[in-house]
Amino acid sequence: MVFKSAFLLLCLAAGMLQGEQVRYDNYRVYEVAIANRQQLEAFQHLERYPDGYLFWESPVQTNMKVNIVVPPHKFAEFEELSGHLEVASRLRVPNLQQLIDEESPKKSRRAFGWEEYQTLEDIYTWIDEQVAQYPNILSVETIGRSYENREVKAVKMSYKSGNPGVFIEANIHAREWITSATVTWLINEFLTSTDPSVRDLAENYDWYILPVVNPDGFHYSKETNRLWRKNRYPHSVLCYGVDMNRNFPGHWMGGASPVACNDIFAGPEPASEIETKNTIAYYETIVDRIELHLQFHSYGQYILLPYGYQGADYPDNYSDQMEIAKAAADGFATRYNTRYTYGTIADVLYVDSGSTTDWSHGYHKTPLSMCFEFRDNGPYGFVLPPDQIIPNAEETLDAMIAMLAKAKTMGYFNRT
Repeated sequence: MVFKSAFLLLCLAAGMLQGEQVRYDNYRVYEVAIANRQQLEAFQHLERYPDGYLFWESPVQTNMKVNIVVPPHKFAEFEELSGHLEVASRLRVPNLQQLIDEESPKKSRRAFGWEEYQTLEDIYTWIDEQVAQYPNILSVETIGRSYENREVKAVKMSYKSGNPGVFIEANIHAREWITSATVTWLINEFLTSTDPSVRDLAENYDWYILPVVNPDGFHYSKETNRLWRKNRYPHSVLCYGVDMNRNFPGHWMGGASPVACNDIFAGPEPASEIETKNTIAYYETIVDRIELHLQFHSYGQYILLPYGYQGADYPDNYSDQMEIAKAAADGFATRYNTRYTYGTIADVLYVDSGSTTDWSHGYHKTPLSMCFEFRDNGPYGFVLPPDQIIPNAEETLDAMIAMLAKAKTMGYFNRT
């Protein structure tokens, strides 16, 4: 019986159990501040051999905070470990399943909208409907298929020829549902808003959008495990998936994990994943038109710039990107006073590598490359309530209006 329970926990962590919904009844989420080397090594060991624990951020350096999901049978052990290490921790979520249940009530039959999180099928159907309604503005193409044979779709919005290009990607991490919800809201706003500042954004830039970069992982997070992060390729007997935002070329594995069970497993080699290959191939067909590469992620309320790898340099146009990021942060705060921190990935968040933010700027020399880490920095984390979808999207639009206006005054977006 003990062996069976341990095996089930291992399978849950590895992503092997499919079909039956993974539940987190009475699981707690603790925020832990890693202050010294002893604490870091202890939590790195725990992440590598989790035995039921789940890390929302990977412990990669001192002076960082990580959120750890603790199962009920580990409460006493976690408290003992925290006391022994003299680590500062606080309870963020007392019952994770309650948060998940409140986020995803039973699916209604109402029309597509932004009062609830949509499935992959709903998102794709809605996009196809918009293309049919606006055929002279919108187009969609399948840029490849995932490991489980799902389409990876790319949307292009163009009101006139000769516009500079903006590239947006969402849901490269499966559990970050707010990203694809926000990008579909933005598409709708660009098509329907009469606000002059929105019309300027929609009509004077060409938009290249990947609404769901990781369709297998996103589907799995909907159907089986709400907290799944990676894609679904089985790289070992027990462990599924690669963190695709650690899988891109350029300083690959300079701040990621070589361990297949780890949530930031970078894969066996750069661009090992079919979804990564598809994204690279598509981007290379449009890169000459792109002035801004923008990733949508959650959570933490950050605007992140290149670079994130171990020992990272600053980009050549660092001061420009910082000014533009400040404009974006001011935009995020305008409507709801939501505060964003901005700076390079390595400076304000943690060391990582193989991200598309680093890859697009460092490898392809895309002039501006940024990552928005959306709401929140409070108790919800990845499980952001659906009543925050529209406010998050609204303030994202405000940030984009501000940042593109600032960038244009600095000489960007002047290609013809």
